[in-house]
Amino acid sequence: MNAAAEQNLHDALAWPFFEDHHRTLATDVEEWARLHLAHVPHDNVDDTCRALVRKLGAAGWLRYGVGGTAWGGHGDTIDTRAVCLLRETLAKHSGLADFALAMQGLGSGAITLAGTDAQKSRYLPRVANGEALAAFALSEPNAGSDVAAMALAARADGHDYVLDGEKTWISNGGIADFYVVFARTGEAPGARGISAFVVDADTPGLEIAERIDVIAPHPLARLRFTGARVNKSQMLGAPGEGFKIAMRTLDIFRTSVAAASLGFARRAMEEGLARAASRQMFGQTLGDFQLTQAKLAQMALTIDSSALLVYRAAWLRDQGVSVTREAAMAKWHASEGAQQVIDAAVQLWGGMGVQSGNIVESLYREIRSLRIYEGATEVQQLIVGRDLLKAYHTEHP
Repeated sequence: MNAAAEQNLHDALAWPFFEDHHRTLATDVEEWARLHLAHVPHDNVDDTCRALVRKLGAAGWLRYGVGGTAWGGHGDTIDTRAVCLLRETLAKHSGLADFALAMQGLGSGAITLAGTDAQKSRYLPRVANGEALAAFALSEPNAGSDVAAMALAARADGHDYVLDGEKTWISNGGIADFYVVFARTGEAPGARGISAFVVDADTPGLEIAERIDVIAPHPLARLRFTGARVNKSQMLGAPGEGFKIAMRTLDIFRTSVAAASLGFARRAMEEGLARAASRQMFGQTLGDFQLTQAKLAQMALTIDSSALLVYRAAWLRDQGVSVTREAAMAKWHASEGAQQVIDAAVQLWGGMGVQSGNIVESLYREIRSLRIYEGATEVQQLIVGRDLLKAYHTEHP
């Protein structure tokens, strides 16, 4: 870690949002990442993600995304600040490593929140130690941001539910060992008629209909369910509670998406500073130009404001406060801000900034999806606006 990065890390960890064990964790994972993530292959992302999950599990980092020490978790509840520190640091070193950790937590988060002891004991220890890959199957071809438009149906039939329909944009699709699947069971219209199930990847009637390639390669797939039978014991919570479970899960991990954005931005800042300080032009360095200094100043401002929003939301959630608005603000600002910081770093690198294999070029591709998944920026804006109006009407009936 260079001097600038070390100073940034030290400055943030001194904030009152953190406790001493968070500071120790941040230092430890930074050292681990420098040793283990210096060269992450991208030629076969399926194999790489499997290997990364095993590494992250062996190091103990996956335990932070699981709630309950009895089930392999680091604590009785998920420590949001710890998850955010892990994602920020891993993203700074490797987008795929961040992805691998995040999907383990997101894919098993609903089991932590709503699973029975039997469900937790079956799945969570294997997620925590990196033996099983998890996935969260919410989006559909016509139900992305509008989750209530979900069409995948789950029909009760004796001791089972029979699933028919599709899911798409499913991270870890094709390599996951199990999927937390949200389906319409019909107890009520809209969001109140959705339930959640844990579906093992080898369930007859579940197939990988399509593998999806994106600009920053990750395992993604479209899933097809054709008469897939799932025992009623695989339902999470009660019938009709699926939407609430999905939103509670996203409330935990949405803030961590902002933290990953922050990690990408910090790495871009490091690369931009290095370029500005070393690039010779017109008898001086690029950094000697006032335009460059202004650009670097804006990057720093964006990063610090994002960090404050991220760790405010994480701290509040760890205090037991509902953070729907704060998490939305953090994801909105941090992901959009990281896009701007990375774009500025690409500009500082000039032609080399768009050369395949350059760090800022890979960051440019990595950040784009974070402005979309787990609620696009426009959805976060709606969440904040609606929450503000709700609070106003409560105070002014």
